[in-house]
Amino acid sequence: QAQLVESGGGLVQSGGSLRLSCAASGRAFNNYAMGWFRQAPGKGRQFVAGLSWSGALTYEADSVKGRFTVSRDNAKNMVYLQMNSLSPEDTAVYYCNAVSASGTTNWGQGTQVTVSS
Repeated sequence: QAQLVESGGGLVQSGGSLRLSCAASGRAFNNYAMGWFRQAPGKGRQFVAGLSWSGALTYEADSVKGRFTVSRDNAKNMVYLQMNSLSPEDTAVYYCNAVSASGTTNWGQGTQVTVSS
């Protein structure tokens, strides 16, 4: 199983940027598809962005397209979420997610992102 630890959250003004990082431990990290989800207060967990095991395929939710970029560095067992042009609607707890080839899913503990207007 992969253990995931997110970092990089914080408080930022509207229009600002943050980069979230997800450090993964465990075997065969480069066999996992990775993703970012978020959960705002009173709402369910929503998909934000994801990428294939190689990083060649990436996917972003419509709400973040053109503003957020997901990437990974398999040599460092890291996944990143670059977030630009942040708005208060992006305020949420952001979670890193890993899915193995067999379908096993792992989650990090989350990192809070707060965007002030």
